[in-house]
Amino acid sequence: MNISYNGQALTLSQPQSLLEVIEAQGAKAPFAVALNGQFVPRSTLAEQRLQEGDSIELLSPIQGG
Repeated sequence: MNISYNGQALTLSQPQSLLEVIEAQGAKAPFAVALNGQFVPRSTLAEQRLQEGDSIELLSPIQGG
């Protein structure tokens, strides 16, 4: 299955949840997730099954002053 993760092509050998992919990519909290342009609440990441062509964007807060 082919998906996009932060603009990069990613091939999955089997169907996975959104949480599984994020963890496999080494993401560290805090972060926000958008799937196909729609915000996904943290509480539902493990339930969200990915489909062919899905696009994941992971956003981390940036501190500044």
